Amino acid sequence: EGPESFPPLRNEAAVRVLQGRMKGIQGHCNSCYMDVALFSLFSCTSVLDSMLFMPFPLCDRNVQGILRDEIVNPLRRTGFVRASSVMHLREQLTDKGQCSSFTNAEKDPEEFLNLIMQQILGIEPLLKLQSGGQKEQECYCYQIFMDKQEDLVVPDVQQLVERSFLSSDLKLVEIPSCFIIQMPRFGKEYKMFSKINPSLELDITDLLLDSPRECCLCGDVATLECS
Repeated sequence: EGPESFPPLRNEAAVRVLQGRMKGIQGHCNSCYMDVALFSLFSCTSVLDSMLFMPFPLCDRNVQGILRDEIVNPLRRTGFVRASSVMHLREQLTDKGQCSSFTNAEKDPEEFLNLIMQQILGIEPLLKLQSGGQKEQECYCYQIFMDKQEDLVVPDVQQLVERSFLSSDLKLVEIPSCFIIQMPRFGKEYKMFSKINPSLELDITDLLLDSPRECCLCGDVATLECS
């Protein structure tokens, strides 16, 4: 018999199971970067469920089992994950990684995702990006970098991704199977935006390399692109 699985929460079920006190992933000892990443990746979507079941080339089945049985399944079943379960995962990551501070220090979510996806599970990179005609680069998530924009008071994710790609002269080489996006910094010292509206759908037409698009003047297939 294979490992137990629970489907991601959708619509009314998501509201019923996840809303209220003592819901979500319990924080402890600077775990917020990992808590929010795990919640985003698994609570309401199955796009990355292969991480929980597939025997990848480098796959550490112990870490995979903790992730599935102690974090994702309880989150989807009851809407709550104890801090001790996340600490169990952090201890395993500390053992497997090159870094000894996964159990107590605040990290960048990208560092956590790279460690668990690349070094521990051996998943192929999810994104292929190209900047200004240079060699394409592969990665697991995209972090939004941009200067403060006075005209954006409460931006949505669509606006932030488009402006960030534009300012870095970036394009997606192909349509990604999963597009993990890290929002701009929001720490104790500095907040770029007090709020960001989540875009429930993301239009990546203008972000794709060599994608046929219509001319904004005549409506025919465009032959030139101006930023």
